[in-house]
Formats: sequence, C-alpha cells, structure tokens
Amino acid sequence: MTNTTVEIILYGADQLCPSCVNLPSSKETFEWLEAAISRKFPEQAFKMTYVDIYQPQTDIEKENFAKKVIEEDLFYPVVVIKGKIVGEGNPRLKTIFNELEKYGYQAI
Repeated sequence: MTNTTVEIILYGADQLCPSCVNLPSSKETFEWLEAAISRKFPEQAFKMTYVDIYQPQTDIEKENFAKKVIEEDLFYPVVVIKGKIVGEGNPRLKTIFNELEKYGYQAI
C-alpha cells in the first residue's frame, strides 16, 4: 500500500461535451470515478478535485490546463494524475487504476 496521497483531477463543465452527448455529465463521472476508486483501493488515501474549465481558478496550473482543454478541443471530462492525461471523454477505469498502481496503490 502507498503512503502517498495522489490527486486525481477531473476537468469538466456543466454543459456536455458536444462529442459526448450520450455520456454522463462531468459531475456524474466525477462521483462515479470517486466511488470506483474507493472500492478498488479501500483505506488508501487519494484526493479528487473537480475543475470547471469555464470557471476562473486560483491555482495557475489548473487554470492553464483548463484553458488547454478548451483550446485543444479535448473531450471532457479529462482525468489527470500527476500531470498525465489518463482519461478523456469516457474515461476507462482500467487505465486510471493502472496509473494509480504505479504510485503504490494496491487493490484489496
């Protein structure tokens, strides 16, 4: 198990991504992802952060990445772990779980 708390950032918006019409909203994806990670890695700390790409941010890194999502027309929600995009549009749990395992998270 890990002693590190990894931050998982989900960049999204209230409105659905134009290419993601039949998918859950960014906030629904955030809640689903948080629950899935908690089940997969129980009693292992992680931090979930939701960033609305259309709202101003106090953290310059989050602000810059939110602008990148808009300017590069990325499919949101975009899931980022330690600066790496691990999910876009319809994120896959397996990819996110694999990335967390690189930081010492272990399925129980």
